[in-house]
Amino acid sequence: MPTRQRRGESVGAAPLMRSASAGAAFRPNRLLKQMLVLGLGFATSGLAAAAIAQTPAAPAASPVAQSGPPSPATPRETPRSGAAKPGDPLAAIDWLATPAPDAGLPGTVLLEPPVAGSARRPEVTVTPLASLVAPIGLVKPASTGLPVDLWRGSNAEALATLLASVPVRKSPAMQSLMFTLLLSETRPPVEGGERLLLARLDRLMDLGAPDPAQALAEQAGPTRSKARFKRWFDATLLTGDEQQACSALQDRPHLAPDYASRIFCAARLGDWSTAALLLEAAHALDLVDSRQLDLLDRFLNPDVFEDAPPLRAPKSPDPLTFRLYETIGERRPTSNLPRAFAAADLRDIAGWKAQLEAAERLTRIGALNPNHLLGLYTERSPAASGGIWDRVAALQRFETALETGSAEAVSKTLPKVWRAMQTAQIETAFADLFADQLARIPLDGQAANLAWRIRLLAPTYETASHSPPPSQGRSAFVAAVAQGVPTQELARSGVEQAIAAAFAADSAAPRKLQRLLDNGQLGESILRAMQLFAQGADGNLGDLTDALATFRAVGLEDTARRAALQLLLLDHR
Repeated sequence: MPTRQRRGESVGAAPLMRSASAGAAFRPNRLLKQMLVLGLGFATSGLAAAAIAQTPAAPAASPVAQSGPPSPATPRETPRSGAAKPGDPLAAIDWLATPAPDAGLPGTVLLEPPVAGSARRPEVTVTPLASLVAPIGLVKPASTGLPVDLWRGSNAEALATLLASVPVRKSPAMQSLMFTLLLSETRPPVEGGERLLLARLDRLMDLGAPDPAQALAEQAGPTRSKARFKRWFDATLLTGDEQQACSALQDRPHLAPDYASRIFCAARLGDWSTAALLLEAAHALDLVDSRQLDLLDRFLNPDVFEDAPPLRAPKSPDPLTFRLYETIGERRPTSNLPRAFAAADLRDIAGWKAQLEAAERLTRIGALNPNHLLGLYTERSPAASGGIWDRVAALQRFETALETGSAEAVSKTLPKVWRAMQTAQIETAFADLFADQLARIPLDGQAANLAWRIRLLAPTYETASHSPPPSQGRSAFVAAVAQGVPTQELARSGVEQAIAAAFAADSAAPRKLQRLLDNGQLGESILRAMQLFAQGADGNLGDLTDALATFRAVGLEDTARRAALQLLLLDHR
């Protein structure tokens, strides 16, 4: 009876039987194939050949099923590609059996010809790490005249201390220079760049310039750190642009300066349910100060506290507290608050008097464009008399006299408006606004002398210096300063002698500042010269000479001349 052929059997042959060792013989071959596919480089190594040689051969089929004697050995044939030789592992590839290379080489070295000498070598460009840091600033170096690597070589902590401490209140020229340093597009030091950026933002706020501080923070990336966001958030609260900061805080709540800011922003974005939930959590967990909790309660529930007495005003509110008081209808005056709060009074929600007082305060420190002040001064007729209303009336009458072109009318109104500007300490802003128009009015006597002094405080001081009035006693020295050539022969006082020494041909920066300049530390040397100027203006005449000489040595000739002129002409300072 015919038997059924089973799978794995051939007709007339015994079944092919594999033992466990036969299966193991195939594993190295599969492993080698995988290594070859992955490009591990065993093909040309002795390691591959050794692995193959040590692989046990598959056992022959069992002789029990063989019929007849074994066939005689056949002559050895030349192996063909893909043909296995006796003793070779099953499914071996011919070129895997290539003899191992010289035993002196490691098994993983590829036998490739050297390519280093034949390949074209790439050109290597060396770039300092500092140049890879993006510069930060609102004004291009081409406009400021300051290099982009202004802070190179200086310690960031020392620069931050100088930016925070250099006094500029008494000198409009120093104020202008400070704003130039803060806003110029410069590259931070390699180390401590974040510290320097925060110091720039803090000084802008200290000078009453939250708008530039907000813009500078936005350019640098306000959400890159919690410290940046805090300064950006405070600036937007004072400029009325907190919508942007609140939207960013909603996406990144971990940046919140405090829990109260999250409540405020949730309500500001219209998410009142979230704001109420956060407020309840703040009450339950004591996450917010009790006074600020009371303020937030009135902010979120105005109807409940409609007949409640006003809250006690804090002495030193932060920007968020200030805005919350404003929102609940209990706006606080800014006259006794830091300068940055005065910027909040420039918005239309403040009264005209509050806007005028804030504008004068910010103009006094150089944080406001004089044209903005002029627009407020001439917006409407004075509502009363005395104080700021007298200054408004005096300026409006003077502007009317200028428009008529009458020398007599200008002569009558000029002394009074000048006294008003001296009272407010905004003489340089007045000079910037009206110097060119005064130059076109043919004045004489005291009015001519006064007009000339005003013109010397304006950017066109050098032009005015060539036509001094004959009756001005100190006109020769002042005119020489405006032209950059004052001499000791013309000097009459100690201050004039110190100024003349700074403009002498052999003048130079003091040794300690010259070392900074030699090391390329331009920004630090300017800040330290500003420090010396403040000390010189207070009576240390040697420091005054050193400061002015340093300004001239670094190319700040205009700053040196204007600072000296203001020191001579602004007597009250």
